[in-house]
Amino acid sequence: MPPLVEEGKAPVLSFHSGKAFYKDIQDFKAADSVKMPPANAILLIGSSSFTYWRDVSAYFPGYTILNRGFGGSTLPDLIRYQDFIIYPYKPKQVLIYCGENDFASSDSVDVTTVVNRFKQLFWDIRVRLPKVPISYVAMKPSPSRYRLLPKYIEGNRQIRTFLATQKLTSFIDVFPAMLGPDGRPIGKLFTADSLHMNAEGYAIWQKIIRPYLKKGN
Repeated sequence: MPPLVEEGKAPVLSFHSGKAFYKDIQDFKAADSVKMPPANAILLIGSSSFTYWRDVSAYFPGYTILNRGFGGSTLPDLIRYQDFIIYPYKPKQVLIYCGENDFASSDSVDVTTVVNRFKQLFWDIRVRLPKVPISYVAMKPSPSRYRLLPKYIEGNRQIRTFLATQKLTSFIDVFPAMLGPDGRPIGKLFTADSLHMNAEGYAIWQKIIRPYLKKGN
């Protein structure tokens, strides 16, 4: 089994406090106590691009979708809370959208750091769920974070390259479809904050993501 942290690298730590997102996790647990979601669903985990996709199930009729995104989260937060947001649900596929906030947290966070964080999350999941497909949705080009696009592009490239070496994986590249002819993010795909997507943005994601969703059991 590959190491969870690459040799010579410091252990993964979040820039958030240990109490960050505690309420979000408690809300998930409370909802589960009322009605546990069905097993064998396609599980979405990650940050606000998933959190705000509240009607995601309507975009993918015929699939059972479970959304456990929590806004503002980083890859270390997913690692910290994985026991609560992944394994209780016995998913048939895991989709991850995370990484944007890692870079936005500090200019000192580099591509190597974020890619290593993703690898740690990947191996954690793979050890526990060896036969479950893991898909990564590329970091999107948010207009409000335009200065970070070079980091997103390189981070996406390295994660794609890593996943290509692993079985039962896919890299879902939503990035190019969200750029205009001038190579800049298409503003009309986003809400007024130029960070989160509107229905038009999610419609683009729907078309790109659908072919990667696992059918059947």
